[in-house]
Amino acid sequence: MTARHVSETPATAALRAARIAFTEHPYDYVDHGGTAESARQLGLDEHAVIKTLVMQDEAARPLIVLMHGDCSVSTKNLARQTARKSISPCAPDVAQRHSGYLVGGTSPFGTKKKLPVYLERSVLDLPAIWINGGRRGYLVGLAPQVLIDLLQAVPVDCALENT
Repeated sequence: MTARHVSETPATAALRAARIAFTEHPYDYVDHGGTAESARQLGLDEHAVIKTLVMQDEAARPLIVLMHGDCSVSTKNLARQTARKSISPCAPDVAQRHSGYLVGGTSPFGTKKKLPVYLERSVLDLPAIWINGGRRGYLVGLAPQVLIDLLQAVPVDCALENT
C-alpha cells in the first residue's frame, strides 16, 4: 500500500504548532461507516479509535465528548458529572457550525470555536489512540495524554459498551 499525502487541516496545523508528534492514517471514507469502518481498513482495534462527538447541554451550549469507537455515551452520566441538567447530540449542521468540520471529519483539534472537551477516562489507559485528523477518511495516531495537555480535556466516566 502506498502512502497517500493528506493536505494540512486545522487539526494537523494545531498539532504541528503545539509540536505534538503524530502519525497520519488515510483510509477510504464510507458514509455512516464510523469507527468500525476506519478500524477495519487500518487494521486497528476499534476501542483505540476515538470518536469526536459534538453535543450540547440544556441551554444549547456546545461541548465535545471523546469516546472509544466501540462504546456509546451515557448522556445522563455525562450531564451528572458536568453539573448540567441534560446533554444531547447536536444536529449535524449545528455540530458543523460549532466545530468548523463536516460530520464524519470532526477533530477535537483546531475547532472553529474553543469548546469544552470531556474525555472518557479509560482512553488515558491506552498506549496510543487514533482520532480524526480534521477530514473524512483521515485519522491521526498519537498519545492519549495529548488530549489533556493540548485540549485540557476533563476525564469523565460515561461509557456504555455497545452490544
